[in-house]
Amino acid sequence: MALVSVESLQYSYPGIERPALCGVSLELRAGERVALLGPSGSGKSTLLRALAGLVPHFHGGRFEGRVEVAGRDTRRARPAELAGTVATVFQDPEDQIVLTRVGNEVAFGLENVGVPPAEIWPRAGRALAAVDAVHLTGRRTAEVSGGELQRVCLAAALALRPRLLLLDEPTSQLDPDGAERFLAALDGLDCAVVLSEQRVERALELAERVLFVEDGRILLDASRAAALRWLAERRPAYAAGAAGVELELDARPGGAVVQVTDAEFAYRPGLGVLGGASLTVERGEIVALEGPNGSGKTTLAKIAAGLLQAQAGTVTRRGRAGYLPQDPGRYLVAERAIDEVGLSVGGDRERAASALARAGLSWAAERHPRDLSSGERERLAIAAVAVAEPDLLVLDEPTRGLDPERKVELAEWLLDYAAQGRGVLVATHDRTFPAHRRVAMAATEALVDA
Repeated sequence: MALVSVESLQYSYPGIERPALCGVSLELRAGERVALLGPSGSGKSTLLRALAGLVPHFHGGRFEGRVEVAGRDTRRARPAELAGTVATVFQDPEDQIVLTRVGNEVAFGLENVGVPPAEIWPRAGRALAAVDAVHLTGRRTAEVSGGELQRVCLAAALALRPRLLLLDEPTSQLDPDGAERFLAALDGLDCAVVLSEQRVERALELAERVLFVEDGRILLDASRAAALRWLAERRPAYAAGAAGVELELDARPGGAVVQVTDAEFAYRPGLGVLGGASLTVERGEIVALEGPNGSGKTTLAKIAAGLLQAQAGTVTRRGRAGYLPQDPGRYLVAERAIDEVGLSVGGDRERAASALARAGLSWAAERHPRDLSSGERERLAIAAVAVAEPDLLVLDEPTRGLDPERKVELAEWLLDYAAQGRGVLVATHDRTFPAHRRVAMAATEALVDA
């Protein structure tokens, strides 16, 4: 008997006519490893929500067909009844956290499914160890980095020992070493895993089976080997993503747009983040700022953009700066996408429409930003920051949620943006993202050219 059975699933979100899923049918076996691929907004997250019972119970909308998980029909079994059988890590870990301390957050799910008290903390500790986050146990969840928070959510899911583990871009904010450690931890799990990832090479390393979703339909359901051939022939950007994206770079530095020298910063006494960091971004270049989770990339990026003031050292900025945060969806405020983009240009709809078109979102101009997928919100936020054409464009993990084709488009556009005499600083864990210079940031806040 299949662990999961989906028959003729069709689903539309409330108030949206276009179905997010159309006639989806599939079965998942116990212990199976499945990579779920497809463009942003294709229905991958919706399919995971359906497998967790969140569609339709939490999101509402129009649901047709049938989904059974471990013999339970999700139309009758609510998500709370599936807890422990199904565990999910969502795209935005900030929205998944409930408690204020890391250890308590991981233990919380175990308490809710009735694990004996004597087992709770040992299981929580083992789960944190599996994602290399034991050192975070006593930390406040509000004080850890986005990547560290993602590892906390992963640990909370692993602690439940589910039969079905649903992962919606779980490594999008993890540094490469952390991502490798997590994928290695999955190999030892005795459960089925469905991994939705835009970093294709990571998903394919884990998978024995590949699903490719587009426009709410499953276009491919095949073994890993067959999927690689299909991707190479029909979706070459995904096949290239497995090997890394290479673009021609032509740097023409035109003077520093920002220069940070010996910057120090602590969010509170005893929680120092930067201890003497220096960084320069020239006009005409893209600089990739790399480093482990918690090494201070976001803090340094905010100092470069002027959102934080260094507590020691100097910062010289020539021109205006624009900053894209790690989770831009939390900062969208307008009711329509075109109004969101127009905020920084005095409501100029012509400039806003042009920026939306450049991001491939003209169709979404009148849509509410919250109705867009995570990747689409990322592109919307980039358009909203870049439309004002700042001299320094600072992007914190801008490829989060972007499919391989959109990632190539973003890279090409940033190359053109920099070539017009502006500087671009990209804080990223994506080693395939092109840059004129790569700067490595260690936990000791020393910066060196990579």
